[in-house]
Amino acid sequence: MSTPKSRAAQRADSTERILGAAQAEFAERGLSGATIRAIARRAGVDASLVIQRYGSKEKLFAEAVLPAVEHDGSDAERHLADVLDARIRGLAAATEALLRSAPTSPEAADVMRDYLIGRVERLRDARRRTDAPEARSTDGGPDPEDELRAALIVSSILGVTMARHIFGLDILERLDRPMIDRVVAPWLAGLWDAAPSAVPTGTTGTTGSAQPQRPIPGTEEHDHDTPDDRRPRQRGDQHDAAERADDL
Repeated sequence: MSTPKSRAAQRADSTERILGAAQAEFAERGLSGATIRAIARRAGVDASLVIQRYGSKEKLFAEAVLPAVEHDGSDAERHLADVLDARIRGLAAATEALLRSAPTSPEAADVMRDYLIGRVERLRDARRRTDAPEARSTDGGPDPEDELRAALIVSSILGVTMARHIFGLDILERLDRPMIDRVVAPWLAGLWDAAPSAVPTGTTGTTGSAQPQRPIPGTEEHDHDTPDDRRPRQRGDQHDAAERADDL
């Protein structure tokens, strides 16, 4: 005789079935085509239970399809490398469908935007939980650039993901884990670790020396030319042009 499941076990079982059914429905029909009723039918539960658990189709989609990656602020370089490695290797069918439809579907775009905002906020908060000097502003408070740094990291990973899976930039298949660790992870970690409001020496900004402006091609003045040296050539050029005009 089998032991009856506890309420917690029953809830866990129904949650697993709902999420699995949602993943299958979203993959087959997309965000716009899938319905709560169809997901509930596939999961073998009442539609009211799905609404009670998740509130809306969009929230269920975010829970079932979009990857939730938490980070406590430690070992940022490895964490970011793990995330990018997972995105390069593959996407769930429903996630890929969302990325494809987001540019033309306001509903999909809203879901994707909310997900990205959540990722930015979690990454920002993780950075602020660290005690590292780079996570502090010059006056000792939270770095006001935390959120922008997090947004740049999230956007960079999204861009690589879309280039690989949506636009078919197949060369990114060669981006294996050793290359991610060697090339990409330090770049992303640089956004995470850079000192707040720092401007590298040699660039224009509030700190450091101004970088000399490069001349526009074709406007360079040669060192051996002076205004007096150039004037005879200019007058000669005008004279030659006048003579050619007379010959026409």
